[in-house]
Amino acid sequence: MSDVEYLRSFLTEYADFPKPGVGFLDIFPLLRNPLAFETLITHFVHHILSQTIPKSLLKKVDVVVGLDARGFLLGPTIALRLGAAFVPVRKKGKLPGPCVSVSYEKEYGIDVFEMQSGVIQRGQNVVVVDDLIATGGSAKAAGQLVEMQGGTVLEYLFLIEIVMSREWQYDKAPVYSIVQYN
Repeated sequence: MSDVEYLRSFLTEYADFPKPGVGFLDIFPLLRNPLAFETLITHFVHHILSQTIPKSLLKKVDVVVGLDARGFLLGPTIALRLGAAFVPVRKKGKLPGPCVSVSYEKEYGIDVFEMQSGVIQRGQNVVVVDDLIATGGSAKAAGQLVEMQGGTVLEYLFLIEIVMSREWQYDKAPVYSIVQYN
């Protein structure tokens, strides 16, 4: 069994959650299994080391940005393995001190993401990680926050991609996903 099939086997789908007509993919069974979680982190790190970094000008990742909230479960471990910093992106009003912010459109309305000011230095290479991408609004917003601070997004990484149209793709950096759902 490939690591992709193995990881997929831990994802649980719930119909009509959090509201009728919405299907929810639960990643928590994967996180409860140490071998599955290790497989996930190793897969991401291998991809970054073998694909992302060789294509970058500076041949390194300086910062891993994790999106609120499940990106916080993956990002710190990936950052630690890469010898990079971890920076969280949170919903408005959840971070102390001066922040930069950007509004973005979600499937069901407008939201605001923030990042603390000065946590990414000009010229730093960044990868953005989260559990799932659907419309791409939150990923694009995170990329804008990185750029506002002078960083460069090398790639967006997701465990799950809800395959729709690629119109959402942020054209400044590629998207990598391990498991695709229709």
